[in-house]
Amino acid sequence: MATSKAYVEELLAQADIRINGNRAWDMQVHDESVFDEALSRGNLGLGESYMARLWDAESLDQFFFKLLRSGIQDEVNPARLIFHSLKSRLFNLQDKSRAWKVGQHHYDMGNDLYQAMLDDNMVYTCGYWEKADNVDDAQRDKLELCCQKLGLKPGMTVLDIGCGWGSFMKYAAENYGVKCVGVTISKEQVALGEKRCEGLPVEFRLQDYRDLNEQFDRVISLGMFEHVGQKNYDDYMDVALRCTKPDGLFLLHTIGKNVSDTAADPWISKYIFPNGEVPSISQIGQALEQKFVCEDLHNFGAYYDKTLMAWFENFDAAWPQLKSQFDDEFYRMWKYYLLSCAGAFRARDIQLWQWVLSPKGQLDGYLRPQL
Repeated sequence: MATSKAYVEELLAQADIRINGNRAWDMQVHDESVFDEALSRGNLGLGESYMARLWDAESLDQFFFKLLRSGIQDEVNPARLIFHSLKSRLFNLQDKSRAWKVGQHHYDMGNDLYQAMLDDNMVYTCGYWEKADNVDDAQRDKLELCCQKLGLKPGMTVLDIGCGWGSFMKYAAENYGVKCVGVTISKEQVALGEKRCEGLPVEFRLQDYRDLNEQFDRVISLGMFEHVGQKNYDDYMDVALRCTKPDGLFLLHTIGKNVSDTAADPWISKYIFPNGEVPSISQIGQALEQKFVCEDLHNFGAYYDKTLMAWFENFDAAWPQLKSQFDDEFYRMWKYYLLSCAGAFRARDIQLWQWVLSPKGQLDGYLRPQL
């Protein structure tokens, strides 16, 4: 029987990755226990081994691009990960008692990290790079595209489900004269968001989306659906429907996956987004049935690669100022998060979808705007 190293070496060769090779995407192994970790625990073992400095790659994003584009990850299905998959099927990991965990774990680490990493508007979702050549312009174009897709007009009321630091609400209020209400489960986001939106018709609420029960002309949700969980998709769409006026529009912006596998990535779930779950197109479609008409579906997932690379460049440049608040393990964890995800989007292993939805269907049809 081949050793773990020999087996991993054979698998990686299919992805044009060499162990201790001289190319930027080759895997530099400092401790051979990484092979057993990766085979027995999948990305959880691989990620924790990277955080522990057991291996490196000069270009981590290219390592993951080649790994995921080759499909060899499908050949490794560790038995230990079966529990993680079963857990997400049997239990509601995003019920009200657990939903606040992601806010406390990920978004309440303090705002310095995000202010250093993100663009001027503090948009923590995929940018729109069709004409942009920097992350500030890409995020501004994304916000403008969203406003145009929603057909915003002065005086309209807008609900932002998962509003973050209020980047969309601030832009929409300043440029389109709308009144906004945003809900988030992060105290840090509310505190900074209220300062950033001071003087604008923008209201922040520290509130679970399931408690919403009022109508708006337009509803938007940017990068929040990934925290909802498949057991709550129907409830989420019920909330969105009851909050959208009959002649209104709802824009849903979410990361998506290519297959309806319910198990979240165990490393991402443990270290980045607790209990997160990326939906498939069929799962979203089923949740929409008898609730919304899909007016438009737009995939610009390839742009998330550029967005994540820009975030890492900003994070890396700011690290000398940030390291007094975090340790070296955090740096490697955050680098692994940003660059592994960049590689995944580059490989088209995961997607970014914008859905424009209407309660009854627009009688004259819907035409996607062009920037």
